[in-house]
Amino acid sequence: MVVDDIPWLSPAERRAWLGLVAVAELLPARLDQQLQRDAALTHFEYQVLAMLSEAPGRTLRMTALARRTNATLPRLSHVVKRLEQRGLVGRAGSPQDRRATDAHLTDAGWEAVVAAAPGHVRTARALTLDALTPQEVDDLTRLTGAMLRRLDPEGRMTPPD
Repeated sequence: MVVDDIPWLSPAERRAWLGLVAVAELLPARLDQQLQRDAALTHFEYQVLAMLSEAPGRTLRMTALARRTNATLPRLSHVVKRLEQRGLVGRAGSPQDRRATDAHLTDAGWEAVVAAAPGHVRTARALTLDALTPQEVDDLTRLTGAMLRRLDPEGRMTPPD
């Protein structure tokens, strides 16, 4: 079957696309490796702790935490349960809505994310930003912003200014 209406990639578009796919595949594994080695956390666990650490009162409704981490509620519940067993996160019914559950960062969770952050930032910087000029960092911000407007029109994962 021949399909003529497919907008096939030009050689330049193909190089850009394959580069983006390679980064999307390689970067999470490298971040995960560093965090597991240095902080006994997966990258996703770190993201959960980081999102809670930045929330008012270090507390978020589970549905809001799922949106901020781009997780399904079942996946998030499983990870929060593991973090809860380690004393890093607690869960309780929401005082505003008895049907909802809030997750909160414990003091031990705060200490864990504070201890993990320097190594995580060093690794993220070394693997990505240090390879770029200041102009390329601005370009990357512009380019990822354009893609995120399509991938995340609600702005759930869009970084703050």
